Amino acid sequence: MANQSKQKNAIRIVVAGDKSTGKSSLIVTAVSDTFRPNPPPCLPPSRLPDDLFPDSVPITIIDTPSGVEHTAKRAEEFQRADAVVLTYACDDPETLENLSSYWLPELRRLEVNVPVIVVGCKLDLRDDEQQVSLEQVMSPIMQQFREIETCIECSAYRLIQIREVFYYAQKAVIHPTAPLFDQETQTLRPQCVKALKRIFILCDSDKDGALSDAELNEFQVKCFNAPLQPSEISGVKRVVQDKLPEGVNDRGLTLRGFLFLHALFIEKGRLETTWTVLRKFGYNNDIRLDGDFLPTSFKHAPDQSVELTNDAVDFLKGIFSSYDDDNDGAIRAADVDDLFSTAPDCPWSKSPYLGVASTTALGGLTLHGFLSEWALMTLLEPSKSVEYLKYVMYGGDATSAIRLTRKRRTDRKKRQSERNVYQCFVFGPKKAGKSALLDAFLGRPFSDAYNHNADERYAVNVVDGPAGSQKFLVLREIPEDKVKNLLSDKESLAACDVALFVYDSTDESSFKKTAELLVEVAGHGEDTGYEVPSLIVSAKDDEDSYITSIQDSTRLSQDMGIDAPVPISARLEDFSNIFRRIVTTAERPHLSIPETEAGRSKKQYLRLVNRSLMVASVGAAVAIAGLAAYRVYAARRNTSS
Repeated sequence: MANQSKQKNAIRIVVAGDKSTGKSSLIVTAVSDTFRPNPPPCLPPSRLPDDLFPDSVPITIIDTPSGVEHTAKRAEEFQRADAVVLTYACDDPETLENLSSYWLPELRRLEVNVPVIVVGCKLDLRDDEQQVSLEQVMSPIMQQFREIETCIECSAYRLIQIREVFYYAQKAVIHPTAPLFDQETQTLRPQCVKALKRIFILCDSDKDGALSDAELNEFQVKCFNAPLQPSEISGVKRVVQDKLPEGVNDRGLTLRGFLFLHALFIEKGRLETTWTVLRKFGYNNDIRLDGDFLPTSFKHAPDQSVELTNDAVDFLKGIFSSYDDDNDGAIRAADVDDLFSTAPDCPWSKSPYLGVASTTALGGLTLHGFLSEWALMTLLEPSKSVEYLKYVMYGGDATSAIRLTRKRRTDRKKRQSERNVYQCFVFGPKKAGKSALLDAFLGRPFSDAYNHNADERYAVNVVDGPAGSQKFLVLREIPEDKVKNLLSDKESLAACDVALFVYDSTDESSFKKTAELLVEVAGHGEDTGYEVPSLIVSAKDDEDSYITSIQDSTRLSQDMGIDAPVPISARLEDFSNIFRRIVTTAERPHLSIPETEAGRSKKQYLRLVNRSLMVASVGAAVAIAGLAAYRVYAARRNTSS
């Protein structure tokens, strides 16, 4: 079906209905403004004049055959439609019944989620003795099928309301009801309320919770390019106050009054008013900020990452402080919900952001946890991060909110990294202690219960460094059975700053599996050019290790050319400063890079080739120099003789 996320620059209207209900006559008369008897049974695509309606959007009308043998063709056209016009004949009640028994259910079966206009054609042929109001006829059908946007009767023969049919269809596409208003409950939809609340706050310049006359006037000029007269402002407030006393106070129009006003516009059929406001503030038909107001993507090399700027972090700290009323260093879940009450949803309520940051014992989100959520969202989905910064009233543009880091290959050459956010992939077999490590990173208590994570999991927190420095560390747990899928992507390690390999020190098979993972990941890095600094962690250090644990781990670290395993115990909360070690390793990207036997042989081969080329080039240079010397000698000899 046609994409409706943006305002349309061309509209495709499909006309369908029972045979002989007047479809073709409706289209021919709309295009030519003249009734023509005996039109073809099914017309080719027809175009209305571009300047026929005020919005000047090109409209193409698609006629469809009614026979059962054409069901597939109709379905194809329905899927491409921006709006559907369903016809019945005013002089044939059976065609009206077929709307409810076949045509409208068919659109639902095909999941055609576009506005529907129901049109009673042949109004001139209806029996005068059976006059029934359109409302009486259509009310039961509209109650059952809420997707019906408008019902209208017309006559091609008498040129009654023919072009109005397509005006209402166009209007339903450009200014749709469904995203704004719930016909069943007769209320504004939550997404619409959130967008209008954000607009209200943006227009409330003095932040007193009401729009003064001056602020209302600025809003009017911004949206409609025309000021309101004092009498008009008074009239607007009077209408609101009569219906909703709390909609106006001594400071002006309140948020409730602002929302009521838009609900009133919609109920009166003036959807274009609310849509004009939404679009002026950057919203599309999905009630999300449009791509023209947001960058659609942030192009960067695979080994670059995206981080928040200091300006954006300072802005977020200010937001946190405004919600931390009791200065206890944490905000409640209700505060987070209120923060995102001007956004389509709370982006942290589902994976991969749910439960990834540190909280207090009472479940409050700490400042570090709050900033960590934003840091992770910026790392994984920078466009989404900027979008939600806009929803929570960040005033700058994308370039002031985020920055690109240097390529990690460049960092390795310079032998230092200046990133503020580091991502560590955590590998290891089942029951090795990966989840316990992530839980401890977030300050959660140790549990003996084993919970298998079938999917990847994140944990992010702030790690303190020397001289008061702080870095965000993202731990990404990779389940054992997901490693193969991860490494099937050539660039999978490009986003990894450090790889951590965890094994259960009491289980020899756990160590062997971890050793295999280390070799596999290191080999992938060598093959793709995305080698990763690595650390090994020996978990469950509070228990007796298997007999040859020390010898095996020492041999592995020496063979791979990296540091000996770091012993930790989640039960005893002894982590040997592992999180600081991870950050330090990331800050020195040229060190701690494991080397496989194949990788070592390849490097030796390349060194041998380079040395051979160097010897060959030196030999060639000596030969050339000797030849030149001989020629000089020969020339002198000829001259002297």
